Amino acid sequence: MSPVRMSKVESGVRVVLAFSEAFNRHDVTAMVELVTDDCVLEQAVPAPDGAIHTGKDALAHYWQDFFETSSQASLSVEEILGFGLHCVMRWRCDWVDAAGNAGHLRSLDLFEIRGGLICKIYAYVKGQGDDHRDAPSTA
Repeated sequence: MSPVRMSKVESGVRVVLAFSEAFNRHDVTAMVELVTDDCVLEQAVPAPDGAIHTGKDALAHYWQDFFETSSQASLSVEEILGFGLHCVMRWRCDWVDAAGNAGHLRSLDLFEIRGGLICKIYAYVKGQGDDHRDAPSTA
């Protein structure tokens, strides 16, 4: 692999890791700075196709609402792979809801990178039960 191509692979992984770190700080401003103006998030729920959020404002609103109801949410990256302008991240999210109930889910997100920023996030959740209905998508 050429140094230029390796640099693109690494930059995609770097931006997704920075995004995950901002998620763990609940720093919606930093998360939004790492996505394009027209970024699309396709959530895993509701089945079968998931909700779609498009644009920085919609994403900021979604993530802010989530952090307000899940103030202890934290993301653990289990594995991350870069493929040029695409990145795959397998992760686990733990949270405590407003009623004090702990929950977690494991997921796989596919990211597309454009111009050094995330332009698409496709979220897939392990399992099909209702237990993840209020869980986040980084993602």
